[in-house]
Amino acid sequence: MDEAASLELMRLSDWSRVVSVRLVHHLPAWEPDYYAADIVITSDLVNAQLRIHVTLEDLDQWAEALDRIESDEHQPTEGEALTVDWPAAGRQGYLRFIAEDPYVVEVHDAPQTQVSVRVPLDMDEDWIKEARQRLDAVSRLLGRDG
Repeated sequence: MDEAASLELMRLSDWSRVVSVRLVHHLPAWEPDYYAADIVITSDLVNAQLRIHVTLEDLDQWAEALDRIESDEHQPTEGEALTVDWPAAGRQGYLRFIAEDPYVVEVHDAPQTQVSVRVPLDMDEDWIKEARQRLDAVSRLLGRDG
């Protein structure tokens, strides 16, 4: 994976829709280690971009979220679908991942405009493996073990 591709932290997609998170640069935007990133939605209906800032802790939280989602796929729980906010809701815009069939990713621009977009995604079965590969590539680029 080349450096440009390794800046893509997340790519959740199906045949016609994509929600991705891409680091703007591999150097921190400011201390302590806040990295500028763009959440990008591409679909036939909506194309949008939202600037956020992620930390190394956010990368760890995405790894934990992938573990939870994968565990839930193998041992589904009764009741409500597993829901994960990333980065943690509150300080800026964020993604809300809902493990339904199909998966749903909501992009929330909170607390700024309070606009949100809901994107259903019929992702293939290898998406978690690919998500881990992207996370590992970004982690290595930032000088961390993947």
